[in-house]
Amino acid sequence: MNFLRGVMGGQSAGPQHTEAETIQKLCDRVASSTLLDDRRNAVRALKSLSKKYRLEVGIQAMDHLIRVLQTDRSDSEIIGYALDTLYNIISNDEEEEVEENSTRQSEDLGSQFTEIFIKQQENVTLLLSLLEEFDFHVRWPGVKLLTSLLKQLGPQVQQIILVSPMGVSRLMDLLADSREVIRNDGVLLLQALTRSNGAIQKIVAFENAFERLLDIITEEGNSDGGIVVEDCLLLLQNLLKNNNSNQNFFKEGSYIQRMKPWFEVGDENSGWSAQKVTNLHLMLQLIRVLVSPTNPPGATSSCQKAMFQCGLLQQLCTILMATGVPADILTETINTVSEVIRGCQVNQDYFASVNAPSNPPRPAIVVLLMSMVNERQPFVLRCAVLYCFQCFLYKNQKGQGEIVSTLLPSTIDATGNSVSAGQLLCGGLFSTDSLSNWCAAVALAHALQENATQKEQLLRVQLATSIGNPPVSLLQQCTNILSQGDKIDRRGSKIQTRVGLLMLLCTWLSNCPIAVTHFLHNSANVPFLTGQIAENLGEEEQLVQGLCALLLGISIYFNDNSLESYMKEKLKQLIEKRIGKENFIEKLGFISKHELYSRASQKPQPNFPSPEYMIFDHEFTKLVKELEGVITKAIYKSSEEDKKEEEVKKTLEQHDNIVTHYKNMIREQDLQLEELRQEVSTLKCQNEQLQTAVTQQVSQIQQHKDQYNLLKIQLGKDNQHQGSYSEGAQMNGIQPEEISRLREEIEELKQNRELLQSQLTEKDSVIENLKSSQTSGTNEQSSAIASARDFEEIAELKQELATLKSQLNSQSVEITKLQTEKQELLQKTEAFAKSAEVQGESETVIATKTTDVEGRLSALLQETKELKNEIKALSEERTAIKEQLDSSNSTIAILQTEKDKLELEITDSKKEQDDLLVLLADQDQKILSLKNKLKDLGHPVEEEDELESGDQEDEDDESEDPGKDLDHI
Repeated sequence: MNFLRGVMGGQSAGPQHTEAETIQKLCDRVASSTLLDDRRNAVRALKSLSKKYRLEVGIQAMDHLIRVLQTDRSDSEIIGYALDTLYNIISNDEEEEVEENSTRQSEDLGSQFTEIFIKQQENVTLLLSLLEEFDFHVRWPGVKLLTSLLKQLGPQVQQIILVSPMGVSRLMDLLADSREVIRNDGVLLLQALTRSNGAIQKIVAFENAFERLLDIITEEGNSDGGIVVEDCLLLLQNLLKNNNSNQNFFKEGSYIQRMKPWFEVGDENSGWSAQKVTNLHLMLQLIRVLVSPTNPPGATSSCQKAMFQCGLLQQLCTILMATGVPADILTETINTVSEVIRGCQVNQDYFASVNAPSNPPRPAIVVLLMSMVNERQPFVLRCAVLYCFQCFLYKNQKGQGEIVSTLLPSTIDATGNSVSAGQLLCGGLFSTDSLSNWCAAVALAHALQENATQKEQLLRVQLATSIGNPPVSLLQQCTNILSQGDKIDRRGSKIQTRVGLLMLLCTWLSNCPIAVTHFLHNSANVPFLTGQIAENLGEEEQLVQGLCALLLGISIYFNDNSLESYMKEKLKQLIEKRIGKENFIEKLGFISKHELYSRASQKPQPNFPSPEYMIFDHEFTKLVKELEGVITKAIYKSSEEDKKEEEVKKTLEQHDNIVTHYKNMIREQDLQLEELRQEVSTLKCQNEQLQTAVTQQVSQIQQHKDQYNLLKIQLGKDNQHQGSYSEGAQMNGIQPEEISRLREEIEELKQNRELLQSQLTEKDSVIENLKSSQTSGTNEQSSAIASARDFEEIAELKQELATLKSQLNSQSVEITKLQTEKQELLQKTEAFAKSAEVQGESETVIATKTTDVEGRLSALLQETKELKNEIKALSEERTAIKEQLDSSNSTIAILQTEKDKLELEITDSKKEQDDLLVLLADQDQKILSLKNKLKDLGHPVEEEDELESGDQEDEDDESEDPGKDLDHI
């Protein structure tokens, strides 16, 4: 291409002018050439120039390239070049070094060209339609171009795709492409498409994205897969994060169960590549998305239960206790397990039962707490363990009781062989590492959170400080360390230990008047607090002053006035004299005004960049928010207001007691009413059943009455018409003519049977003759004649069989008719007997009549019995006749098959004769041709008769030299 020489040669004389001219010529060729080859070559040249001269090609060629996409869709090659050129213009990925001050302008080129391209929404719709093409040279550059558009101006392009018909569905088809390059780039495209757009996320999810992405992850080897697995996991995070609808769809689609194989990491020697660590990190984050504390509680709870039921939590705990796991994966696994068990009693109970694979086995909680109080462990790991412990105790009063019980004297192991969770917490609380002090204090505070019972139980804990000295309570030891302040040399932050202990004491004393009394019982505590609050210290100590003010305020607000020297009024007077109410409230406000307070109040997870930032606990910020206002009011209240408030409290308590009493009464009455309603419903059902039974009985009584009236009428008629036996018999429908008729029909059946037997004997003889004639026939002619005769006889036999069958059918009909008549006779006799019994109750004349009737009935029964026997015999004979007919039919079938075989043999012999005749004709033709050849050669040829005779002689003896005639010739 001569017109590119100036550009590609890099000539110094007017390069920009040459570039512009070349690009203009190429654009003119694209616009004006009528031949497709010329346009294709011009677009190819523009593609080669588009990377280096991006601005010039973009300004001059973009409209022409879009027109090519519209008009030349039939040619995939030119479409591919146009898409590649547009991608080079819009994308910033492969930008080359730019000169001097044009860096910012070059960075903005992509977004500017993108804005020009999407200004006409039809361009994006056109690009979506091109993605339906299966051709690799069209689909792949189309995917890359659309991805680049989304990276430059994501929200605008997302909106265009959202309103485009079937826009998202077309893009989802990319995941099903068999070519991995297109499929993988399709995943990247969907990542950019679903970013921060809930509507598109829902459409993609309901287009079966979860199923396809999980299939790709499985095909690529789960956590052992490559960068494709990472891209799929990032896309899944886009679809699920902050999208409750998709999370619910993911759970209901049973996709949580398919996550379990991701965490089968194998043995510890299998190796951990950087990609595997990244994949597992993303997989754990995906689980945390489903059970995040910021999700709706119901959705989180259902996902937690599903993870326990499918064994996913068990798999995570296996990784948690495994050896050889990288530190960052272990930390993220601890955080994931934390959120899977947070607030779910079933999961928390399971986690409490998990043991580490040590000898002897230790609970997983104990092993984790060892890491938390060990200052040599990484900071992020210690934070993760603290979060796990907090989640284990969150809304878990059973777990809180188990932790506190390990500190009580009755449950401490005297042998000292095993270390309990409580002992580890106490050890961390009083260690020389300030971070361990803070973590242990916060962990112990969570064991007391919203659990007044455990706050009281913890007051029983006694600590042996040194040999020879009496034990002190845990509460007293905490205040002792607090009062010593910086006198003890500790590693870490100066105020971290005191802040941790103050948070523990505030949590312990809140909503627990007994703990307040124990705290105030030590006469040194209140002076220490007032002294700390009253001093004017630096900014670092202001937070400690605020916490001391909060602790003193809790001691006032939750004070039950059981200690005379530290009653509410006296403590408030002390504050007013030593500190001042306004100063006290100001110091109390230091807590919520601290810069780290708002950070800790956002999320439950203790996520700090460094140990210095580890000041506040999330649950403690809630407590401060709850108590700050009520303490302020309590400080400003006068003694009279306190008295009135106490009276109001007492009145309210009495009122509450009365209300509770009435509630219990109402509850009991509700139960009684429910029982009475059930009894009424059962009685109604019984009443309805009884009513139906009564109606049935009334109808039965009416029927009996009607029958009784009919019998009375019949009895009156019988008294009026006392006749002879013959009249009674006719009245009951029994006549001797019917019996004689039955006998005649039986005689006719016997005659028919004899006739059928004679016909059968004749047919048997005919069949025997057929068999003998078949065996005697030897030659083909006799067999043909016999077969013809057999055919005629078979036809006659079939006809006779048909007549026999018709006769049998008629006889069977007559037999059934006789049986029905017999049944009618029996019914009539039974009816007559019943009527005779009813009438026999009246007079002696009727009695004599019934005796005569019984005699006749016995005679009739005897005759019917004889008829039954004869009918039975006839039926047996009929079955025998049927069997004989079946045997004759089988014989006829055998004869027919043999006849067919003979016919086949005849046809075969005819075919063989025809073949022989054809062979003879061929041989004669060959002999004739040989004769002609001999004549042509001048050899004398014998006459035809002699040759034929010679041929017949030669057939008897084999020729020793078949080729002698030819040799002679």
